[in-house]
Amino acid sequence: MTRYEEVASILRERIEHGIYRVGDRLPSIRAVCQELDVSISTAQEAYRQLMDVALIESRPKSGYFVLPSRVPSVLPSVSRPAQRPLDISQWDQVLELVATQRDDSRLLLGRGVPNLAYETLKPLSKILSGLHRGNDLNGFNYDKLNGSPELRQQVARLAIASGCLLHPDDIMVTTGCQEALAISLRTLTQPGDVVAVDSPSFYGTMQILKANGLKALEIPTDPQTGISLEALELALEQWPIRAIQVTPTYNNPLGYTMPEARKRSLFQLAQRFDVAIIEDDIYGDLSFTLPRPRTVKSFDDDGRVMLCSGFSKTVGPGLRVGWLAPGRYRDQALHMKYVSTGASATMPQLAVAEFVAKGHYERHLRYATRQYQRQRDIMISWVQRYFPKGSGISFPQGSFLLWVELPAAVDCVRLNERLAQHAIHVAPGSLFSASGKFRQCLRLNYAFTLTPAIEDAVRTIGMLATEMVEEVQAHEVVLK
Repeated sequence: MTRYEEVASILRERIEHGIYRVGDRLPSIRAVCQELDVSISTAQEAYRQLMDVALIESRPKSGYFVLPSRVPSVLPSVSRPAQRPLDISQWDQVLELVATQRDDSRLLLGRGVPNLAYETLKPLSKILSGLHRGNDLNGFNYDKLNGSPELRQQVARLAIASGCLLHPDDIMVTTGCQEALAISLRTLTQPGDVVAVDSPSFYGTMQILKANGLKALEIPTDPQTGISLEALELALEQWPIRAIQVTPTYNNPLGYTMPEARKRSLFQLAQRFDVAIIEDDIYGDLSFTLPRPRTVKSFDDDGRVMLCSGFSKTVGPGLRVGWLAPGRYRDQALHMKYVSTGASATMPQLAVAEFVAKGHYERHLRYATRQYQRQRDIMISWVQRYFPKGSGISFPQGSFLLWVELPAAVDCVRLNERLAQHAIHVAPGSLFSASGKFRQCLRLNYAFTLTPAIEDAVRTIGMLATEMVEEVQAHEVVLK
């Protein structure tokens, strides 16, 4: 065994014995040299060996960190939704999830809220304070219906990273990404129309379908590559689908990112059947690697993709700053914007525009995504340790949401009821389906600093889920 292999073996043993746990920062190259009396090149080669087998990763200017297995040993299964359009249900459960107060005493592990405590957001607070203290009252007046020119200019600049060349006039500001999705669906559909969606799918979009009298046609979806293009093609041949709604980058809740070639194929399929695509890219900027993935919109050469995004998941949901690039549907979308909310609030738009223009947004993204990647790894390790054996776990390459598929014996709606006694709340999988499927699944948020209290909560979830599995097994024994 060479000297660098000996060093790699020592570090590997420490990782396997839990001395260095998932997400921990390893000793620096210099520290390894001093401790084990080796050269810098030997220590570097030892770390390279550990990276080659995906035990650790290098993060620029931060050091080396312990990784979980490259992909969890068991992924969630490919969804098998109903093969017909369905009316939407689940509103009561959605309301329970979104109606929680800021001072709710429960540990809310299921909400899609970013970490708002990072120091990199402080410049935004100063910008907002400056706007409020200023004598200029323009911030209290209506801005343009399509949004402030300053913000639209910055959004157009940011969109270049996703492969989109947009003019500021191609963009309209909305009151959050939710309004962008609602405007898109109202622009393209009439009550009774059918919309194809991935499965599972974001419950906010599902409730827009419900409110507008639309039917959802859920398409089988793979936890790594996304919506099945083959199944979608069959659905387009069979049903009068008016729009395809997808979240192809860091999908909520399944976590997948559709490969670039499949994004292009999705656009070409929509082109062939002359149907519009509504692309939700709200998590797209939260990429753990650079460059961030391209959008489906980046392949759009005829304006049929309505790209929806915003700053709720990257900066703060309370700002309610979203945006929409409506393509060929601009005039209809602008009318829908007028009859719903009119112009969006001016002050948050100006603040976010300045936050982006001064480089604070990019710095915040770099910091936040490093933290989220580390916390993803820790959360996955806890789920693997505490949840019932065989649970499927997603492996998102961005964002802060984890999808877990438990054994079929676990009903996560009932599990949530039991968790209430421990002041813990998760998002049951049934929220993410038109018909209430995925009851054995749940969504977890790993954006917040993963404290011992959160680890205890994950342990409690796993313990109660295991109890439910054992109860079903005992009942089956009695029946035999």
